[in-house]
Amino acid sequence: MTVALAFEDLSVRYGAVTAVDSVTADIPLGAMTAIVGPNGAGKSTLLKAALGVVSKAGGEALFFGTSLDAARAKVAYMPQRASVDWDFPIRVIDVVLMGMQRDLGLLRPVRAADRSFAMECLARVELTDFAKRQIGALSGGQQQRVFLARALAQRAQLYLLDEPFAGVDAKTEAAIVKVLQSLRDEGAAVVAVHHDLASVPVWFDRVLLLNRRLIAVGPVGEVFTPERLRETYGGALPAMQIA
Repeated sequence: MTVALAFEDLSVRYGAVTAVDSVTADIPLGAMTAIVGPNGAGKSTLLKAALGVVSKAGGEALFFGTSLDAARAKVAYMPQRASVDWDFPIRVIDVVLMGMQRDLGLLRPVRAADRSFAMECLARVELTDFAKRQIGALSGGQQQRVFLARALAQRAQLYLLDEPFAGVDAKTEAAIVKVLQSLRDEGAAVVAVHHDLASVPVWFDRVLLLNRRLIAVGPVGEVFTPERLRETYGGALPAMQIA
């Protein structure tokens, strides 16, 4: 198993509150991994700490066995839609091109080949007809797919997504799942903070159960059990969701 992301005794504290408590877990290439747990469990915080968006109180995260700075070209991150300023006046195609900044640099002009690749990324999320639209004019589900296209433009090997299915319609959900599974099949690692328990065994290969501390991590068939879920959710999980 090739490890794309390793959490090593990683902790996050906000003042006296422990948000993530000494998590150690490996995320392999070639698999879709869901991070699952109740509200306030530290799911998004775990990803943000790995990426250096929030400060770590202890431990570290290794990307392909090295630091994030050394492996940054292999890593793509898709934040929660609620954290983005959708009123910023920018076209869809330009958002996708932002994912290519490492290749484009600050001074090199955008070439026809760059735009062609950006359009390929939009095609994968079924949004080529929206390339010249202002991002703020799109529906929530369309905006989510644009940001997935931006992540695709990074040509990464590890994709970290913070609640990619939150508040989207069925069409967007299907389009996102299709893309993520294709990335997995191409050998990439896909990690998604996820809250819909019913879809975990349908969409994902592996699951990381978190409630500030690590409950369990591994293949869905081994880890996603009623007993482990009750431990994760403090016994408050509806029976129909864990049958």
